[in-house]
Amino acid sequence: MTLPHVIESAHELPRVVYTIVSMSRSRVAIINVTGYIGVDLARILLRHPGIDLVCVTGRSAAGQALTDVFPHLSDTDLVIKPQLDTEVDLVFSSMPHRASAEIVGPLVKDGVKVIDVSADFRLKSRKEYEAWYQVAHPYPELLAEAVYGLPELHRDEIRGAHLVANPGCYPTGALLAIAPAVAAGIVQGDIIVDSKSGVSGAGRSLSLMTHYAECNESTAAYSLGGHRHEPEIVQEARLLGKVGTIIFQPHLVPMSRGILSTCYIPLSPVWRDSIDDPVRRVTDMYHEFYADAPFVHVVASPPATKHVWGSNYCHVFPYYDVRTGRLLVVSCIDNLVKGGAGQAVQDMNLMLGLGETQGIDALPVYP
Repeated sequence: MTLPHVIESAHELPRVVYTIVSMSRSRVAIINVTGYIGVDLARILLRHPGIDLVCVTGRSAAGQALTDVFPHLSDTDLVIKPQLDTEVDLVFSSMPHRASAEIVGPLVKDGVKVIDVSADFRLKSRKEYEAWYQVAHPYPELLAEAVYGLPELHRDEIRGAHLVANPGCYPTGALLAIAPAVAAGIVQGDIIVDSKSGVSGAGRSLSLMTHYAECNESTAAYSLGGHRHEPEIVQEARLLGKVGTIIFQPHLVPMSRGILSTCYIPLSPVWRDSIDDPVRRVTDMYHEFYADAPFVHVVASPPATKHVWGSNYCHVFPYYDVRTGRLLVVSCIDNLVKGGAGQAVQDMNLMLGLGETQGIDALPVYP
């Protein structure tokens, strides 16, 4: 890299330094900015100190100024394009499943780093993917290459990845709750994951279930026959250690953002009987597991979704029930941030060699 011109006086130095720094910044794009995850990515990236957001796409809003479609993003001159039209270092794809893979495949083959926010590259098994999503995978050869983008479990792999599969919102909260116990080898039996999510988890597309008159002042279980996020939880849990069946049941609650998961974990009687103070040991185990995880806070009382609203943090509360000998773990995340856009930016930071917390370390909004 050469200086843009000869420095003729000392007062020119700051401008030259700024020019050099700006020349080294990574160029980033968002495909399908018009979904909830896409627009939250734009919100975060427009203020990220280490990158330049140079292109956003969205077929339904192509040609419109980003600020006209989303007035809260008032400080940008970006125009929504029908497709990616400039060279970039990294792309976020927020397209729906199948459509995302069709775009991601050629980008990865051209050497562009990609973070796929859809489900297309989360599952390692083509058979599992096609069974749960009922579509043929257009790029099954990339499944083995893709890294599951939960930094707390795969940080080193993400750093060297060219294709990262951003985890689903439910699996993020569930896996962060159960991972320390599974990795410690103290689980014996079936795990139950009971999760409640706000309506933004269903996306911006209209549906009867998320209609205001249907979901307001009401709570409902759904996908009792099996939710598509279940195989993600099972896949990643089994990489950590031995587990039985994982029973996952989601519920819809009348709020915009947030997921609260309560996980019921049966513990090995041998382990329980060998520990003098299992209550303290469980707490210490969780603190040790997340000692180097900047966005996971092991808390001392049951958390609420309001405690993480608008942030990339996950609050985890492990509770050993002496009466039943079971471990109950409650986790809370914002489904659009740690469960979506914020986690994707966390992955981007690792992939581009930036500080892991850069651009996403804002505290939660309260109340």
